[in-house]
Amino acid sequence: MVVAPVQKMRVISWNLLHGQKIPPTGTQNWQVELETAAKTVSDKMQPDFLALQEVDNFQSRSGFINQSKLIAESMQLKHWAYLPTLIGTPGEKWRAVKDLNQAIITSENHQSNDVASYGIALATNQPIKKLYVKKLGRSLIGMPLLIPKDNGKGVRFIYVKDEPRVALIAELENGFTIATTHLSFVPGVNIFQLNKISSFLKKLAGISVLMGDLNLPANLPSKLSGFRSVLSQSTYPSWGPKIQFDYIMARKSLLKDSLLTHQEIKSTNPGISDHIPIGVMLQI
Repeated sequence: MVVAPVQKMRVISWNLLHGQKIPPTGTQNWQVELETAAKTVSDKMQPDFLALQEVDNFQSRSGFINQSKLIAESMQLKHWAYLPTLIGTPGEKWRAVKDLNQAIITSENHQSNDVASYGIALATNQPIKKLYVKKLGRSLIGMPLLIPKDNGKGVRFIYVKDEPRVALIAELENGFTIATTHLSFVPGVNIFQLNKISSFLKKLAGISVLMGDLNLPANLPSKLSGFRSVLSQSTYPSWGPKIQFDYIMARKSLLKDSLLTHQEIKSTNPGISDHIPIGVMLQI
């Protein structure tokens, strides 16, 4: 009898807030501080797979950096992919991406992709067999959101229009199939999107894992989908976490039958973003 080798992966999910320093300062060396934060997360949490949300690509507001590439290289994660959810700048002028599959920027094709955009990304030290994308739609209405004040003292409300939501999924050669996503902040819409990506993942090969900022508190994603959170940890706001918006989830059937086990990885606050990264060690 041939026994399959045990596969272990340290997986991390991190909403970047496009690398914004917290508390915000008048000036910020975007490249240096993003690289420093990435190395801090890498040293403390040692990821094999990283799921990123709120990622900038060649945006003037964040120093014209390919943030996906910079973070992947800082963490020595050879394989990376970035999926823009919009062209332009969220909260300002932007347009939807027409062809998501054609829009993917990877470690193999990044040289000529210098258009300002914003989206989600993933990076890993494992070879990627195939990438998938899934449109999740958006809310036609916006909502007031709580953000840090520019002077770093307290918070303020701003009205934000919703943006297109998508999922980027990597089928890895080691048997894992992992999705990163950032769901709508509009109640009800995010639940619809959660079930849409949950149903899509069930159709794919491999051990399905769903990661990202789901904008749902109180472990609601576990109660409202076929996936269950493998980690209970407050992730927002980073200066005093009280709410869990960020999740790492696996199919309930895999957890029930002990086909997938997990162990929490201690988090860290790298000094950027209003979310802290979260991580677990997964084993099959």
